[in-house]
Amino acid sequence: MKKRILIVDDEKGIRQSLTGVLEDEGYQVKAVAGGDACLEQLESDPPQLVLLDVWLKDLDGLDVLERIRKRPLAPQVVMISGHGTIETAVKATKLGAFDFLEKPLSIEKTLLVVKNALAHQSLADENLRLREQIASRCVIIGESIPMKALRQQMELMAPTNGRVLIYGESGTGKELVARAIHMQSPRAAQPFVEVNCAAIPEDYIESELFGHMKGSLPGAQEDKAGKFQKADSGTLFLDEVGDMSLKTQAKVLRALDEQRFEPVGSHTSVTIDARIIASTNKNLDEEITRGNFREDLFYRLNVVPFYVPPLRERLEDIPLLAEHFTREFSESYGRRPKQFAPEALEALRQYSWPGNVRELRNLVERIVIMNPQQRIERKNIPALISRTASRGAGGFSSLQEARAAYERDFIIKKLEECGGNVSRAAEALGLERSHLYRKMRSLGLPSREQG
Repeated sequence: MKKRILIVDDEKGIRQSLTGVLEDEGYQVKAVAGGDACLEQLESDPPQLVLLDVWLKDLDGLDVLERIRKRPLAPQVVMISGHGTIETAVKATKLGAFDFLEKPLSIEKTLLVVKNALAHQSLADENLRLREQIASRCVIIGESIPMKALRQQMELMAPTNGRVLIYGESGTGKELVARAIHMQSPRAAQPFVEVNCAAIPEDYIESELFGHMKGSLPGAQEDKAGKFQKADSGTLFLDEVGDMSLKTQAKVLRALDEQRFEPVGSHTSVTIDARIIASTNKNLDEEITRGNFREDLFYRLNVVPFYVPPLRERLEDIPLLAEHFTREFSESYGRRPKQFAPEALEALRQYSWPGNVRELRNLVERIVIMNPQQRIERKNIPALISRTASRGAGGFSSLQEARAAYERDFIIKKLEECGGNVSRAAEALGLERSHLYRKMRSLGLPSREQG
């Protein structure tokens, strides 16, 4: 798609010559003579770049520039002047102009500036698109009382720099809450840096957090910035902080108190300004009593405690979550949107969800992949959940229902092990491929061969 450029100049010759040159380079060009026409054009057909003369008959070019840059999704602006001064160029730059061209225009320089300005605009557009994607993934789904209370607490706390400690079982969405707090804070444009304290070996966590100097550790062939330094001006998320060793806790405590630290092997302090959000699935009061967690660090982190409820305490949110995940995975895998039947949703509501929202998300992904039909019935729910949710004897209303559910889950498991290849799955099951195809069709499973 051609890049759109708008030329704003009261000299007809300039408009014509620039239009011809830029159209020869493959750009889509429009030209107007005044500031009012420029602003009208931005409303009807916004360009990616505006070439704007400083001296216009109806409006001052710098005033037009200021109004353009205040618009949402503003294009890049390159100022043009035949009577340019350093003062004018500086003012234009402060108002947001990408560059400043003097008349008479050099074709080579003009084309280079246009190319660079459009490249800069493409990066800005891509950055905005990615930020919108990230923001959409930080939405807290749920209308239950606990989730409404959580969102209200976030609205109050997010705009501050206060430290937050998020409690909740594994899979409840503690990281999602941390990201949402960051995205609603004044630091949203700055880095969000995560450290999984439970996943980093003890020998490496100090280097991971604070960085190291070349040669200070085995294999350290160059200087490395730690997570604290990378989160400078942004947010540092200490995930599962209850799994951090006492030795590391002492160093984190000092870094929080002083807002500075020394990388491993360095004698020079690094000063940082990072907001700290931590999470844990443990009872830290009990960990303190057992001597596994420092009480002073707990008080530093627990300025504002957040509690993310398990899914079994917010069962009324399951239809909303299921719909959200169904839409997400249908779009991701290029499938038509699916809909859960009321009986299927009831089965989901009656399950205890030990894996919480993460377990539900994984289940919905599996259903979207393995079921070609648009309507998800109760029979399409995996046997473990359906059996737990069922009120019939033995978990099923009939022997036939129990056998079908078991067969379906077992076939799905073998297909997953064989990468979706029906021929290999049939061999693993000891069946003829045609027999497996018939069995899959009878159980409502997709029967198209996959590599």
